[in-house]
Amino acid sequence: MIHWQDLHHSELDVPTLYALLKLRCDVFVVEQNCVYADIDGDDLVGENRHLLGWRDGELVAYARILKSEVEWEPVAIGRVIVSPAARGEKLGYQLMEQALAVCRKYWPQQAIYLGAQAHLQSFYGSFGFKPVTDVYDEDGIPHIGMAKE
Repeated sequence: MIHWQDLHHSELDVPTLYALLKLRCDVFVVEQNCVYADIDGDDLVGENRHLLGWRDGELVAYARILKSEVEWEPVAIGRVIVSPAARGEKLGYQLMEQALAVCRKYWPQQAIYLGAQAHLQSFYGSFGFKPVTDVYDEDGIPHIGMAKE
């Protein structure tokens, strides 16, 4: 069973911050062989939130939710990860349902945006996201901008 936490960045303690940064590094930098600055300055600012899925004390799912200071800009869901140890369990669907619930709870009138890895377009489409950009390269990986009203 997954224990979900929805935390404002000010609620992150050091072990939790370490766990989420480690999972992001393990997947996005090491596994996907993508050298980029994951620690980008957005983790600990404004109204940004962190959605964490824990199983038996291990972080197995994570997403970051960014709220722009500009009111009309969409909320952005990013850094969507399921740990390699938990893949194949449909946990990504639970993670996205939780992320969308967080967005509706805090910003019910805002559109939602994500920059999806292009091969996951149909996955995000199943949640009502539609492409809003052409496919573009981000750090050597094809991505596509998708939005949901």
